[in-house]
Amino acid sequence: MSTAIPPEPADNHHVHHEALVAAQFCPVDGIGESTWIEVIRKMDEVYSNLLQYQVALEEKNVELEETQQFVFSVLTSMSDVLIVCDLYGNVVEVNRALVNLVGRGESELRGSPVFDLFADECSREKARNALASRSPVMQLKECEAQMLGAAGETIPVALNCAPRYDLRGREAGFVMVGRPVGELRRAYQELNDTHEALKRAQQHLVHSEKMVSLGRLVAGVAHELNNPISFVLGNIHALQRYSQRLKSYLDTIHGGASEAQCEDLRKELRIDRILSDLESLIEGTVEGAERTRDIVEGLKRFSAKDKDESSQFNLAEVIAKAVHWVTRSSSAQCRVSCELPDDIPVLGNPGQIQQVVINLVQNALDATRGREVPALDIGGRIADGQVEISFRDNGPGIEPQHLNRVFDPFFTTKPVGKGTGLGLSISYGIIDRHGGRLSVANHADGGAVFSLRLPLA
Repeated sequence: MSTAIPPEPADNHHVHHEALVAAQFCPVDGIGESTWIEVIRKMDEVYSNLLQYQVALEEKNVELEETQQFVFSVLTSMSDVLIVCDLYGNVVEVNRALVNLVGRGESELRGSPVFDLFADECSREKARNALASRSPVMQLKECEAQMLGAAGETIPVALNCAPRYDLRGREAGFVMVGRPVGELRRAYQELNDTHEALKRAQQHLVHSEKMVSLGRLVAGVAHELNNPISFVLGNIHALQRYSQRLKSYLDTIHGGASEAQCEDLRKELRIDRILSDLESLIEGTVEGAERTRDIVEGLKRFSAKDKDESSQFNLAEVIAKAVHWVTRSSSAQCRVSCELPDDIPVLGNPGQIQQVVINLVQNALDATRGREVPALDIGGRIADGQVEISFRDNGPGIEPQHLNRVFDPFFTTKPVGKGTGLGLSISYGIIDRHGGRLSVANHADGGAVFSLRLPLA
C-alpha cells in the first residue's frame, strides 16, 4: 500500500527531489515515509559537506602548490649555495647554486654525506666538529671552507650554519649557507685599488697645493737665504785674504829670515789681528751655514710628500716661521701682530701644520689687500689640554652665504687664476687628521676670524 505524497510548492526543488527519491523505495513495515525523507535529507547534508570539504581541500592544495613553487623559485634564484642536512650529516635538500658549483645532480646529492662536498680534510673536520658539538651555528659562523668544484678544483666558500627544527620544535638537522669568496675577494681588491687610487689623488692634490704655496714664498725664501749666504761669502773672502798673509809669513819664517825681519813682517801683515779675527770669522761662517741649512731643511720638509710621520714640536715656532716667510714674500705691507705662548707642545707633522698656517696667513693678506692699514692679529690661548690659535684680519669678511662653503673643495671667491679653491679644504683635512678643528666666522668688529684648535702633546 502506498500513500500519496502531498504536493509541494514549485520553487522548492530540493524537497520535491527528496519526495521523488522517497517514492522509489518500497515502504518497510514500521518505517514511515517521513523517516525516509529525513534519512535522505541527512545524506544530502553529508554529501553537501563533502563537496565543501573537497572545494576547501582543493583550495588548500592550490595554496600549497603556490607556496612550494614560491619556495622553489627562491631556492633556484639564490646565488649562495644552500645545503639542508639531517642530524647525521646526510644531505636532505640542495639548491641549484650548489648543483652548478659541484657539478652533481640533486638526486645524486640527496642522501650523500655532506662531508663529501669538501675538498680537504681540514674543512671536513670543521663540519664534523660542528655536527658533533650539536651547536653548528657556533662552529660554522663566517667560516671559510674548501669545497670541491665541478672540475675538481678547490673553491673557497664562506659558510654559515643554523639549526633546523621540525613541527614539534625538536632539532631535525641544520642548514648551511655558503658564498664563494672568490668574487668577494675580487670585489675587495677592486675596492682596495680604488681606495689607493683615491689616496694617491688626494696626496697629489695636497702636494700640488703645497707647491702653489711654496711658489708664493720663493721671494721671501730667496731674501731669507741671501742674508746668511752673503754673510758666509764675506767671511770666506776675508779668510782667503788672511790665508795669503799667513802663507807669506810662514814662508818667510821657514826661509831662514832673521828674527827682526820676521817681527817686521809680522807687524806689516798684521798677523796678530788676523789671529784674533780667525775665531769670530769661523764662528760666523758656521752660524751662517747652519742658518742656511735650517732654511733649506724647512723648505724640504714643507715641499716633500707627506709620510704621516708624527713628532712633538713647538707650534709657536712653526707659526712664527710661517708668518716670517709669508710676510717677506708678500709685496703688500701688512701689520702682523703675533701674541702666542712661548712653548706650545703639539704632536703631529710640523710640515703639514706649517702648510696650514701659511695658507691662513696668505689668505688673510689677500683679504686685507687694498685696505688703508692692512692688519692681521694672531693670538693663542691654552685651556683644557688644547690650544686655540685665532687669525683675525681687518678685511671685508666673508659673505654669510659663503660661510658654510669655505672649506668645500674647489670653492673660492678669488678671481680666476688667483686661487685653486683647495687651500682651505686641504687645511681642514690636515687639522682633522691631527685630532683638531678648523672653523671660520665673521668678527663683530669686521673682518674674518679663522680658529685653529689642536690637542696638546
